[in-house]
Amino acid sequence: MTLTELKYLVTLAQELHFGRAASKCFVSQPTLSVAIKKLEDELGVSLFERSSGSIRLTEVGQQVVQQSEKVLAETKRVQELAHAGKDQLSGPLKVGAIYTVGPYLFPHLVPEVKRLAPNMPLYIEENYTAVLREKLRRGELDAIFIALPFHEPEVVTQTLYDEPFEVLMQSQHPLAKKKSLAIEDLTSEDVMLLGEGHCMRDQILEFCPKLIERNRDTNTRIAEGSSIETLRHMVASGIGITLLPYTATGISSYSEDVVTTRPLSNPQPYRSIALAWRVSFARPKAIDILTQATRQCRVVS
Repeated sequence: MTLTELKYLVTLAQELHFGRAASKCFVSQPTLSVAIKKLEDELGVSLFERSSGSIRLTEVGQQVVQQSEKVLAETKRVQELAHAGKDQLSGPLKVGAIYTVGPYLFPHLVPEVKRLAPNMPLYIEENYTAVLREKLRRGELDAIFIALPFHEPEVVTQTLYDEPFEVLMQSQHPLAKKKSLAIEDLTSEDVMLLGEGHCMRDQILEFCPKLIERNRDTNTRIAEGSSIETLRHMVASGIGITLLPYTATGISSYSEDVVTTRPLSNPQPYRSIALAWRVSFARPKAIDILTQATRQCRVVS
C-alpha cells in the first residue's frame, strides 16, 4: 500500500462519494476507484459497503481509516520536522478560525504577520469549531483560532484576548435610550442568534437561558442567521435585536442612524479567544509569530 492510497481512503471516508473524493484528491473518479479496490484486495477485506447511489464504511473499514489518519499525520510530522530544520518562518502557515472570529481578526492579523514574518504567507480557512478541530487533528491545519472552552488530546491552547458581547439594535429602538443594558432587558425582546453549530450561540444561551424559556412559553422559534452579517442585516430591517462580540461592532455597512450598539452591564458577558495547535507541531516560532501578531493587533481595547 502507498501513502497516496491511504490519502484516497481517508478522503473517501470523509466524503462517502467517489466523485467528490476524486475531485478533492485532484484525480479522476476511475483512478480513485481502482486505488481503493487495489487497497481492499491487498488487505483482503472490504472497506466500504457499496449500494446503488451510496457507500458506507464497514466496521473494519472504520478501523483502517482511523489508523490511516494516524499514518498520514505522522508523515506530515516528518515533513514538518524537515521544514523546521530549514526555516520555521518561511513557507505557508495553514490557519483556521471560527466564522465569528475570522472576518474581524484577519484584516488586522494578516498585515501584522506580513510585517513580522514576510516569508510566511497564511493559508486561511473559516469554519465551525467541529470542522476546524478535525482538520487540526489530521494536520490539514497548523493552528486554529477558537473560542474557549476547547479540549482536544495532544493539542495546546493559549488564550489571546477576552471580548465582551454587546447588543445590536435599530437606532430608534426603545432600548437605545439607555447607555447600557442588563440581561433582563433582553428577555422581553426578539433576540436573534446564529444557527446550530456556532459556538457563539451556545455561549449566549448559557449566560441568557431565559431566551429559551421565553420562546418556549410563547411557542415561538428563536430567529436565526447564518452569519453575524446576516444578523446585522435583519436587525437593520427591523426583525429584532442580537448580540455581537466586541470585534464585530466596529465593522458595519450601516450608519449610526440605522443601527447602534449598547454594552451590557456588569457582570458583563464575554468570550475568550484562543489559539490552538498540535503539541507535535514542528514550527513553534511560527506559533509565536501568530500570538505576537494577534496581541499587537489590539482588536480588543
